[in-house]
Amino acid sequence: MPPRIDWPSALTGTPTVSVLENAITRQRLSHSVLLHGEDIGTLVQVAHAIADRLLNTPESTAEFPPETHPDCFALRPAGKMRQISAESTRNLIGKVQVSANVSVRKVAIIHECDRMNLAAANIFLKTLEEPPARTTLLLLTSRPYALLPTIRSRVLHFRFPAVGAPADHAGLAAWLADYRDWLGRLTGGVGGKRDIADHIFTLYGLVARFEAILDAATAEAWKIEKEKLPPDLDNDEQVAIETGLANGIRQRLFAELEHATRAFAVPRLKAGDEAVRAAHTAAIATLEHNVGLLHLNLNQAAALENFLLSSLRLWAKR
Repeated sequence: MPPRIDWPSALTGTPTVSVLENAITRQRLSHSVLLHGEDIGTLVQVAHAIADRLLNTPESTAEFPPETHPDCFALRPAGKMRQISAESTRNLIGKVQVSANVSVRKVAIIHECDRMNLAAANIFLKTLEEPPARTTLLLLTSRPYALLPTIRSRVLHFRFPAVGAPADHAGLAAWLADYRDWLGRLTGGVGGKRDIADHIFTLYGLVARFEAILDAATAEAWKIEKEKLPPDLDNDEQVAIETGLANGIRQRLFAELEHATRAFAVPRLKAGDEAVRAAHTAAIATLEHNVGLLHLNLNQAAALENFLLSSLRLWAKR
């Protein structure tokens, strides 16, 4: 019986996938597996590929895709706070304690498992310590170190890189080019008040365009993702998925901003420009600090504005 779901094409044949394939074929896969990496979408694809191979076997009495399989259960964050509650965790545990319906195994996929609140994490920990028979728990996260150490120590870890580069979301490439051009003008020297005003107008134009790019990218991705979601998801779960999707895209756009900053600095560093070295080091540290504050609910426009204002001070030659 061939698998219904392929591994992400960029991961096919990699050592990590080979290990997973061999463990599944030999029925030696751990009962608790942590899938982590920068891109939640990639992790979901991997989890569905694993679930498909575990559930749709010759011993199964019927075949279903993982999203609708009666022996595959999903636990997702809910609401704008995107939390996994103790109650929803107990509900999941109750489901995997029951005998399988059409397969010889059961699979539970915990999306963004780092969003468990403390009560939920402690409840889930007990399940890891005494896992149900013939059940595989797949934990997905882009922030593995946000999990309790006791949970991390009881699961088998697999890390997956993001597959592919972000698309040119409504002008991302042009935005990055304008950002690098702005840095170039700053390092060329800043004159009087008129020159400073021009740089500030450019700065706020970059902030506004970044917001538009993020909104367009999120809307496009959500339109595609919504069509793939199970029909029985409640509104809170859908809100949490959409918010998580937006946060993931935002994270990748900020990563592209970091790459663009490095790409601007590297040729100048090779030329031995020590002033650029200091500005580059400070700019990357400032960007990382502001991106870190996003996890504390700092608005992305404020984070970008703070970074660009710092960049104006760091890169400008007077």
